[in-house]
Amino acid sequence: MYKNIIKPAGDFIIAFISLLILSPIFVLVALLIKIKTDGSIFFKQKRPGKNNKVFQILKFKTMTNDRDEKGELLPDADRLTTIGKLIRSTSLDELPQLLNVLKGDMSIIGPRPLLVKYIPLYTDFQSRRHDVKPGITGWAQVNGRNMITWEKKFELDVWYVDHISFLLDVKIVFKTIKKVINRKDINSATSATVETFEGTKRDSL
Repeated sequence: MYKNIIKPAGDFIIAFISLLILSPIFVLVALLIKIKTDGSIFFKQKRPGKNNKVFQILKFKTMTNDRDEKGELLPDADRLTTIGKLIRSTSLDELPQLLNVLKGDMSIIGPRPLLVKYIPLYTDFQSRRHDVKPGITGWAQVNGRNMITWEKKFELDVWYVDHISFLLDVKIVFKTIKKVINRKDINSATSATVETFEGTKRDSL
C-alpha cells in the first residue's frame, strides 16, 4: 500500500509544498544563473524513468556550452561556472526536479535517473533499479553518492527497490539533509562531476 498509493500521493504533496516554501530560493538561483550564464537557466536532458520510460529531467544549469576547436564540449571541470560550483555544492541544482515529481516522472526518494545510453550496459540485476520511479535523492546518494563505484551504487539502488518502506524513506530524507549541510560526496574522487559508466564486467559479478 505504501509503495503504490501512499508514496506517490506523498510525493505530489511534498513537491508542491516544497516549491511554495522554496520559491524565493528558486527565483534567486534562477536570476544568478541568468546573470552569469548565457541561454536557458535550466539543464534539460532525456533520462529513463520507471520501466525505462524516457522523460526530460530538469536541473539548474551549472555549466557553459564551451567547445574546443573540434567542436566538442570541453571537460566538465572547464565548463563548470563559479556560480555552478556553489549551486552544486549545496545541491540546489536538483531543485527543479520537484517539477518532475509533480508531473509524476520522478519520486522524492528513489534511484537517481541516469543517462539513456546506459540502459544497454546494465546487467539484469542492475536493470532492476528501473522497477521504481527515479528519485531526487536515494539510498546510494546517502551512502557515498559520487565517491563510490558504479557497481556499488547499483547494488544500493536495487537494495532500495527490494526494501521500500516509509521508515526507510524518512531515514533517507534526514541523511540527505545531513549530507547537503556538510556538502559531502558531491564530486567523485577523480572528476569534477562523475565518471561515465562504461558497463560492468560480467565475470566480476
